[in-house]
Amino acid sequence: MRFPEDVPVLTDGVVTLRAHTIDDVEPAYRMCQDPVMQQWTTIPVPYLHEHAVNFLTEMIPNGWRTNTMWGWAIEYDGRYAGTIDLGDGEGGVGEVGFAVSPEVRGHGVMTRALKLAVRYAFDGLGWERVIWRAFVGNYASRRVAWKAGFRGLVTIPGGGRARGVRKDEWVASVGRDDDLEPQGNWWTVPVLEGGSIRLRGLRDSDAQRVQEACSDERTQHWLSGMPSPYRLEDAEGFIKTRLHMMAGGEGVAWAIADPATDELLGNVSVFNLNNRMDATVGEIGYWMHPDARGRKVMTSAVELLIPHAFKPVAEGGLGRRRLMVKAALGNSASAHVAEANGFTHVGTERAAIPRRDGNYDDDLVFDLLADEYAGR
Repeated sequence: MRFPEDVPVLTDGVVTLRAHTIDDVEPAYRMCQDPVMQQWTTIPVPYLHEHAVNFLTEMIPNGWRTNTMWGWAIEYDGRYAGTIDLGDGEGGVGEVGFAVSPEVRGHGVMTRALKLAVRYAFDGLGWERVIWRAFVGNYASRRVAWKAGFRGLVTIPGGGRARGVRKDEWVASVGRDDDLEPQGNWWTVPVLEGGSIRLRGLRDSDAQRVQEACSDERTQHWLSGMPSPYRLEDAEGFIKTRLHMMAGGEGVAWAIADPATDELLGNVSVFNLNNRMDATVGEIGYWMHPDARGRKVMTSAVELLIPHAFKPVAEGGLGRRRLMVKAALGNSASAHVAEANGFTHVGTERAAIPRRDGNYDDDLVFDLLADEYAGR
């Protein structure tokens, strides 16, 4: 193919994919100075002006001419906004890579561009499948792929490499006959406020308070699955895994915070939302920082959470039909939170909770139905 004459222009009326020009070198060079871009991609660091020149005027044109890489400039609002490319394609399967300028992130530009490129891979190049890859932790890229219908996510330990360092990698794909629309839920964390508390997303800055709460003797006793001793890195890991839980549609976690100081008082979550037996059920779990106990903080947190959990997904809620709470026999404080919020004790799972000493506690099961809650 000739470059740029044979490069197809693809557009959805908002975003346009076109051949690169020499005018794209400067904005592409600036884009590649972004620390986020450097963190999550394999571009050289430091990224020099000559790197941008070589990529846009040599590598991409040669890719089109040799039918080995098909790259476009992403144009949005009349200006260069990033680059997207397709590569390989042998056997009808290829890969996609993309980067977008920081100033247009959050406007849906990359999702639109990705759908255009994937459609061309199927209809223009005759591919059967497109593969997306990203280093583990690059949730922005993962969300774009999710919005464009990529599915079957797997994690490959050490599957990627950047500047000589092996990194864990996410991989997903989309097929010719698949809808280019999200599969499953990617839950968000709305701020919920009421009374003397605020429910908000967990932040990296909460790690110290998380460690303090989860190192507490009472917390360690009732939640025996927690690491012991509970270190700061355990708290940091916990916060990161909450992002993974939401991205996978498995659950949502809130920090319970003081509305005046924003200090973390505890954690409340709704999880098991992908239950294969019944995807309309959610289980609520919680723990408290010791200095927040005795103030009805957790009872208030669950009270705030319930209407959001029952609200339909189309209205921004979790769309649950039934909520559950489980509390170990003897954990009267946890059971009281459920009872104070109108949950009914529906049964006991015998010897269901392992203790650190090797014995097992019975597990009390409480539930609340959306219909009965609406009828209050």
